[in-house]
Amino acid sequence: MIALIAAHFALAACAGPLVHRLGRRAFVVLALPPAAATVWALTRWDTVASSGADTWSWQWIPDYGVALDLRLDALAELMVLLAAGVGALVLLYCASYFTDDTPQLGRFAGNLLAFAGAMLALVLADDLITLYVFWELTTVFSYLLIGHGSEHRHSRRSALQALVVTTFGGLAMLVGFLILGQAAGTYRISAIVADPPETTLAVSVAVVLVLCGALSKSAIWPFSMWLPNAMAAPTPVSAYLHAAAMVKAGVYLVARLAPAFADVPVWKPVVLVLGGATMLLGGWRALRLNDLKLVLAYGTVSQLGFLTLLAGTGNRNAALAAAAMILGHALFKAPLFLVTGIVDHATGTRDLRRLSGVGRSLPYVAGVAVLAAASMAALPPLLGFAAKEAAFEALLHGSAADRWALAVVVAGSALTTAYSLRFVWGAFARKPGVPDTPVHRVGWAFLAPPALLAVLGLVLGPGVGWTDRLLGAYADTFPADGKPYHLALWHGFGLALLLSALAWAAGTVLFLGRARVTRLSRRIAWPTADSVFGHLLLGQERLALQVTGFIQRGSLSVYLATTLLVMLAGQLAVLVVDTPWDGAVRPRLWDNPLQGAVAALTCAAALLCLTVRRRMKAVVLAGLTGYGTALLFVVQGAPDLALTQFCVETVSMIVFVLVLRRMPVHFHETVSTWRRATRIPMALAAAATIGVGMWVAAAARTAEPAGAAMVREVADHGLKDVVATILVDLRAWDTMGESAVLAAAAIGVTSLIYLHRRSEGTMVQEELRGRTAWSLSAHHAFRLPQGDDAAPERGWLAAGATLAPEHRSIVFEVVARLLFHPILVLSVYLLFCAESLPGGGFVAGLVAGLALITRYLAGGRFELAEAAPLQPGLFTGLGLFISTGVGLLGLADGTVLHAFTYYGHLPVFGKYHLSTSVLFDFGVYLLVLGVVLDIVRALGAKIDRQIERAAGVLTPEGGPEAGGPLR
Repeated sequence: MIALIAAHFALAACAGPLVHRLGRRAFVVLALPPAAATVWALTRWDTVASSGADTWSWQWIPDYGVALDLRLDALAELMVLLAAGVGALVLLYCASYFTDDTPQLGRFAGNLLAFAGAMLALVLADDLITLYVFWELTTVFSYLLIGHGSEHRHSRRSALQALVVTTFGGLAMLVGFLILGQAAGTYRISAIVADPPETTLAVSVAVVLVLCGALSKSAIWPFSMWLPNAMAAPTPVSAYLHAAAMVKAGVYLVARLAPAFADVPVWKPVVLVLGGATMLLGGWRALRLNDLKLVLAYGTVSQLGFLTLLAGTGNRNAALAAAAMILGHALFKAPLFLVTGIVDHATGTRDLRRLSGVGRSLPYVAGVAVLAAASMAALPPLLGFAAKEAAFEALLHGSAADRWALAVVVAGSALTTAYSLRFVWGAFARKPGVPDTPVHRVGWAFLAPPALLAVLGLVLGPGVGWTDRLLGAYADTFPADGKPYHLALWHGFGLALLLSALAWAAGTVLFLGRARVTRLSRRIAWPTADSVFGHLLLGQERLALQVTGFIQRGSLSVYLATTLLVMLAGQLAVLVVDTPWDGAVRPRLWDNPLQGAVAALTCAAALLCLTVRRRMKAVVLAGLTGYGTALLFVVQGAPDLALTQFCVETVSMIVFVLVLRRMPVHFHETVSTWRRATRIPMALAAAATIGVGMWVAAAARTAEPAGAAMVREVADHGLKDVVATILVDLRAWDTMGESAVLAAAAIGVTSLIYLHRRSEGTMVQEELRGRTAWSLSAHHAFRLPQGDDAAPERGWLAAGATLAPEHRSIVFEVVARLLFHPILVLSVYLLFCAESLPGGGFVAGLVAGLALITRYLAGGRFELAEAAPLQPGLFTGLGLFISTGVGLLGLADGTVLHAFTYYGHLPVFGKYHLSTSVLFDFGVYLLVLGVVLDIVRALGAKIDRQIERAAGVLTPEGGPEAGGPLR
């Protein structure tokens, strides 16, 4: 099972190269995984039809009881055959539907196959959390598929609407899953269904939340607006996602949980009322639309309401009818969508008012459509008829609520007959006054997938008994209620057949009076759910703008003061009410007087920040507070933290200085006297509150500190540096997450500077036709030697020639030249000595970044380009790749981020050992180096380039800022 799922995603990742090499024929190759899944499912038919099951399990998060559990039983078998079988045929259909020059075809193919893999995993999942993960994956891939034509506004809006609606339902469903898992004591679906938790208020709330997710996924009213708009997707997407796969996920979830929760009081009112309403509203809307895909879309909404009603009824015969109807619906709705694509492909339109005589031009296509539409209208001898008869019988002999539901289903079936006739007539009939629509020939490969599905619907009508054993195995999970029903094409004359005849007759009357029905439908039409959704989004956007305009005033001091006041009020309220200091150990002011002296100086620098008006002074004072904190670490005996703090403060101050070049010297924010007078008391109060909170939190400890255990754990592995070991081994997950956040933050910040492209080309010196940015703002000395009057000088820097002589510091250049390589060696030493001495990948990356910053400060942006010719993104991406790869390597031993150590011996160096923790730290090293380099290039070299561009000293070929192309 897991191999089939993995094969879908693996081949989806290769879809781009395959399409590039094979063109549209690549879809034939991409159809192999779902075809293999179909064959595999067929080989397991006898096992699951005998009420057996195939299972596979992998402990995902053992401490929380979360596992990747897969299970193939009767219901899963049915859904796998639909998701994989129809998926394979749709992929084959794509080979004829698209052309080799279709834009972004590789991306579309990969998304479609990945969706098939996610859907396969969803229906096989036997764990609530696993099901949710793949549930959301189908949401993401459907968003990408619906929005495939992203150049069209309607496609983007439709994709976003589907994402919002289904994600909202999915989040509600997740909360319901968590409640159910806690109430049942397990997240295993089969265990919950076999032994459901006792019905309580919490379980009832959880059931409603789960139903919200299921109903939103299956486009049940009031969540039905997204599915018709999703017809903006290419026709193969509509045939697969919206007929056989994604929209069936909600129905599948209802069917899966119905044996356990159908007796919960809130279940039936929600399922029966909303399912019946959806069936009527969708069918009625389909009678007045002219786009063939929209007719089928609203027909799909109507049928989904019918399926949800049947699946949630909660008795054995209704469950059997629901399973048969799920199969029948896929076998008639998917070919109808595929036929619509053929008609659109052959005629260039889907407007039934413009189509005429297409049935005479495409008789085989019309024959396939008639077969599928007849099954949708439940005409004998097709599968749709047998399934509809089973539904009528189940509801007819059910409870009073079931009989009310039967009345709704009969009315909905009449609407189904009417829009089935409307579809066939609109697509293929010759209409008076409308000239015959010109068409082009349709190949057999194009027609084969829908024809095969339609023929299966015809064969399984008389042969529906073949499926009775499989579908009955699922239905038998419900308590037996009276005589069990068995699937058959003919059960004799009875009330169910009479109701079917009534639905056919009423539907025919509605079709014959289609003009009047259309006028009446438009006259009494309510506002569409889509327009309501749009108005809700517009209102939310306006509210957000008003709130933002009220709160966001453009003053950082106001934002900070608001944050501090809220924090202050909340903390003071807790401290006053709870008085947590009662019985707490009295805090010590310091461990030695040196700590007090350093702390006093640090606080003094922080308070002076509130009084200065010059930005540079504020930066220096803020930096002093950081250096003071680093000194406290030194005094306390934490050299790792101190070294990291020193490096961070140094890099931060340099970045601040680079930014200040483009900002005024003084703060220009107008601050009233009273606001300035309240700053110091507010800052002191916030600091005191935080200090008291930290003291209270530390004093509230009841368990033994973990530090001693960590020291022992590190010593047992022959290591000495506890901090570094924590970062790359004991808490490596945190480090990986923080590394990703750091990379994302740096990319986001620097992208604000790079308005066009992040690449600056090669930054060759020939693009400069004047002085650099560092020389533009100064007055040149008058009597300095020029040209041949100057004695020849040695060039200490690679780009020293770009600097004006009067602004060169030979001492700085020499120092930068001499220290650059030793600093890099020091960074490598700090990287590899972290097991026993202060160091680590983070501080080593900062030290290497400081070496590059030194080159930049000494020689400008061209010197930085010579020192680091590679793009920062290469270092950042490679660092993330290495760290992630090392983490995944641990799976070889069953645990992510498991550390491996190799011991060896070298002839000269002697014994050595190599640990994966060092490789992980090397990834952090590269990532930090890339982040620092990216920031320096953005806030240093990029701003230099902007200054030079404004001064007109760049050649026309100097990049986009100079008006020329990038090199």
